[in-house]
Order: sequence, then structure tokens, then C-alpha cells
Amino acid sequence: MHLAYPAVLAVLLFCVGLYGVLARRNAILVLMSVELMLNAVNLNLVAFDVWLRDTLHAGQALTLFTIAVAAAEIGIGLAIVLLVYRNRGSSDVDRLRDLAERPDGTDPNDDLTGGADAAGRPRPDQQAEAAA
Repeated sequence: MHLAYPAVLAVLLFCVGLYGVLARRNAILVLMSVELMLNAVNLNLVAFDVWLRDTLHAGQALTLFTIAVAAAEIGIGLAIVLLVYRNRGSSDVDRLRDLAERPDGTDPNDDLTGGADAAGRPRPDQQAEAAA
């Protein structure tokens, strides 16, 4: 077997996966694209293992390890996506920016934090109210 064929196929798979990660908004499709990229890496590992005629089959062993890591990654990723979907009603990656903290450390949901900043300290206007 010539090494160029699986290498070209792996590059195509990786490019399709990279396009999916960069262009998709749905978190599940992004996870599927990451899996495509990992499968391209697995294809390269097996192809180079066959090409080098390694007696220890290190490429195949690394491929099995990569598959196990990918399975754990997809399981945890899907669990996170399901929780975000339950809480937010959408799995759109662009809308997940609402989960980030503000640069000044305040929380837009004052009822959840009691009006405290990110460190848990009351804001200055609340300190004045408490002193009065």
C-alpha cells in the first residue's frame, strides 16, 4: 500500500472536520466535527504503523488509546451540551457567550448573587444601604 492515499484521505477528513468546527453553530455538530478530526489522526497513525512495519504496532496501540480518549470526550461533551440545552433552551455555540462573566466582575443576575460581585463582596451602593 502506498502511503500517499491514506495520508491524502486523512488530510481531507481533517479539513472537513476543521471546517465543521469553524463554521457550525450547533454544539453537537461541532463535537461531530472534532470526532472527524480525531479519526483523521487515527488514520494517519495506522497508515504510518503499516508503512514503518513496526513489530510492536505502536501506531495501532496509540490509535486504541485515542479512540478511548475520544469516547470519553464525546460522552462528557454530550452531557455538557444536554445540560446547557436544558438550562438555556438552545445548543447554539454563539449564544453560549452569555454564560461568561463581565470584565468588571459583576453578575447581571442580581437576584442569584444577592447583588454581590464575583468575589462575593457586596457592592458599594449596598454597603451604604446596610450602614443606614
